[in-house]
Amino acid sequence: MSRDDHPHPVEDDDLDALVDRADLDGLVRLIDARCASRDWDGLMRVRSRCRAATKTGRQVWPAATLAEYRIALLAPAEAACSVLGEDGGRFTIGPLTEVIAQHHGWHELSSFLESGPRRSFVAHERVLRGDVPNIDDSTDLDLPLRLLDWEPAYAVPTYDDEGVTSPCPSDAWQHEWTVSSAADSATTIDDSSVASALRSLVEPWTSSSNGRAESVAVEGDGSHALRALGLTSVRLTRLEPREALSWLAWCGASGGAHGRRRGGALGRFGTWWLLAALGGITDDWNELVDDDELGDEIGAVSESLQWFRFDDGTTTGHELSLIAVDPIDGLSFGLLARDSA
Repeated sequence: MSRDDHPHPVEDDDLDALVDRADLDGLVRLIDARCASRDWDGLMRVRSRCRAATKTGRQVWPAATLAEYRIALLAPAEAACSVLGEDGGRFTIGPLTEVIAQHHGWHELSSFLESGPRRSFVAHERVLRGDVPNIDDSTDLDLPLRLLDWEPAYAVPTYDDEGVTSPCPSDAWQHEWTVSSAADSATTIDDSSVASALRSLVEPWTSSSNGRAESVAVEGDGSHALRALGLTSVRLTRLEPREALSWLAWCGASGGAHGRRRGGALGRFGTWWLLAALGGITDDWNELVDDDELGDEIGAVSESLQWFRFDDGTTTGHELSLIAVDPIDGLSFGLLARDSA
């Protein structure tokens, strides 16, 4: 094919020149223009040539990342699914499996997604947006592909051309607070499964940012959990189980102040796993996973616990401040995580 026969000679000359100069500002303008004109083939060429150029030392990976992010977000389903390769989305602000789920229904995506983890994660992300995917192969998260009656309407993010917005659900809550004092002493018990589940839930906060996470398990009520956390006097408010779960899932989906967002599917899974730890049924998970019993068991744990949010005066930035009281067994759990800029 001669240059005169090339379907996009002028545009590709511009693209090649921008890539050769590693002109990121120019490449971003080109990406914006191709999105505005809905030139998805042209946008795919930007991604492809920028990715190839990084192997020759040109620092144009931000342009490649932006192009594949915009394709996943805005392009038709077939093109969007094409960027879900093994190394796709490595540097995007959130997982492309979550980005693609924002504007594309499962019925659009299903035939273009290969079997494997990415297909599974997209399906679970669509569940959080009200879809009920029909998927024959097994999924990687061992969760039902539908929201159960006891689950909240999980907070989902909004991706746009420039980034992602994901307000913490607790920001919208209006509750009455009461001042509560910690007990004079606390008898702690070893519950490594809860500690591990909490660390896993907020792992990016501690590994990729400045955060910390701490859990305690004690005999007694919430005042004993406060004492075990090293607190003396706090503001306390009662939460409905769905509110507590929504907050836990938001924390699990986020990357904290500086880490990369993990996505709503992992946030939901981390919340279920933490509930299993609180209920002492993590060892039963694999036995229940192919049955509705799993959802029944996890839901029973959630609704048997009394949930409280506490404010110790340091709740700025990304934070988790929960107490879960088990009135049947006479135990309480304090869940605390902090991460700020």
